Amino acid sequence: MTEKALRLGTRRSKLAMAQSGQVAEAVSQVTGRPVELVEITTYGDVSREHLAQIGGTGVFVAALREALARGEVDFAVHSLKDLPTAQPDELVVAAIPVREDPRDVMVTRDALKLTDLPRGARIGTGSPRRMAQLNAYARSRGMDIETVPIRGNVDTRIGYVLKGELDAVVLAAAGMNRIGRSDEVTDVLSVDTVLPAPGQGALAIECTANDAELVAALAELDDPFTRAAVTAERSLLAALEAGCSAPVGALADLPPLSAPLERGDPQADGQIVKEMRLRGVVGSTDGSTLVQLSTTGPVPETHEAAMTLGRELAAEMLAQGAAGLMGERAQ
Repeated sequence: MTEKALRLGTRRSKLAMAQSGQVAEAVSQVTGRPVELVEITTYGDVSREHLAQIGGTGVFVAALREALARGEVDFAVHSLKDLPTAQPDELVVAAIPVREDPRDVMVTRDALKLTDLPRGARIGTGSPRRMAQLNAYARSRGMDIETVPIRGNVDTRIGYVLKGELDAVVLAAAGMNRIGRSDEVTDVLSVDTVLPAPGQGALAIECTANDAELVAALAELDDPFTRAAVTAERSLLAALEAGCSAPVGALADLPPLSAPLERGDPQADGQIVKEMRLRGVVGSTDGSTLVQLSTTGPVPETHEAAMTLGRELAAEMLAQGAAGLMGERAQ
């Protein structure tokens, strides 16, 4: 007799279904059990309001967590950048698998690079973080761009460019890769230009804390380095008291590896790295003010060490005026 299938709760979007399908295969391999996807519609998926108005990206998570609490699904997959920084006691993030490319990318008309966009170019993004950094970059280069708030799935966003309504849209590299559309990307934004959202490119596999057997099985998919990196990034976000829709960028990476890996250098993989760099940025949406700092320390060996790295950098950023740039303080 075959074991009962594990039920994986997922949002219905094409991207959520793609990444949940990949996790389902991996979970099936480590548990030897079939995994079925249970599609759950979240308020964030049906509302047309801007994310900042409906409570930030946490609106994508609540319905999945409620389904877990009610026992309708056994575990759920979230884009980590959508998870609120406060973790409910009854749930546990059992695994954070190896991270996809954390960078932002652009799809532009005529395959232009960011630096080649015409004067007055209209760039679509729903993210205050991207707006702040793109506008700051443009100011520093004497470029004239307009950032335009948009929402919608990948098709909708790219559609604005194809129809000529916008010159470019900004998307996450990870999402484009996961749905097999990376060939449509026309420019990859260096993290020196736009720092990604805390946790961008990483997935969180969450289940109830009292299901010890499932927690242990899912933990086999955990990547300790990715977990340390995103823990530091999210600790920075939490210490800035920022909601998921705040204009905060953060990235923890390995300085000796990051540049060669970004260039696709195969030599980078085998190196032993002892230091982690954490960079953080917060800015006004128009890009007129940016607080951007970094710190480097030993690769965190514990959860607490990763948390401390984030908190310490946040304290420095607050001392330099970051609090005034957060807009609406998250309640």
